Amino acid sequence: MKRVDTIARVRRAFYVHGWSVKKIVRELHVSRSTVRKILRSDETDFSYERSRQPLPRIGPWQGQLEQFLSSNASKAPRERLTLIRIFEELQALGYEGGYDAVRRFARPWSQTRGAVTAEAYVPLYYAPGEAYQFDWSHEVVLISDVTVTVNVAHLRLCHSRVMFARAYMRGIYDNMKTAVEAISSGKERQYNRRFLQMCSHYLVQPVACTPASGWEKDQV
Repeated sequence: MKRVDTIARVRRAFYVHGWSVKKIVRELHVSRSTVRKILRSDETDFSYERSRQPLPRIGPWQGQLEQFLSSNASKAPRERLTLIRIFEELQALGYEGGYDAVRRFARPWSQTRGAVTAEAYVPLYYAPGEAYQFDWSHEVVLISDVTVTVNVAHLRLCHSRVMFARAYMRGIYDNMKTAVEAISSGKERQYNRRFLQMCSHYLVQPVACTPASGWEKDQV
């Protein structure tokens, strides 16, 4: 968690507050090489994954696993088995390997199948009032002769394709479990790792409300 939080603080210090690398190193107590790595990669987390993962236990079971995955993908969404259930089905047949090996095999298999499905894409039709699409971006703008990076919320109505966009400097959140894992004293929070990565990517400074203090977020 500290690693993701550090990346978020470095990114906001550089892109939002305009700090130099030297000042970031001094104020945030992060090495110069780490700061440069964060700013050059534009990543919100660093993790190591093998480029090629050996599958010694899963090898003899690949054919059976592919059958399970293919059969499962052809079912209606509500009828599909989770990957852990498919793992249990494989175990019942005698598979002695671990769940991670099944997961590592299923991920590229799903990606390959998705690419093939995408070639047969059929445009979607949406009825009026049925749905909208939402996403974020960060844009560099000039406010009062100062160049700043702002976060822009994009909303498009699927039927009419009317676009709505608005920029925000800060996000105020409830203490929902999808964002906050633990509440400390005052405004201190332990944020969810994935939520913190999203805030880091869009350079948002998250602010959580005080529990049972509805007046702090009285508009929703």
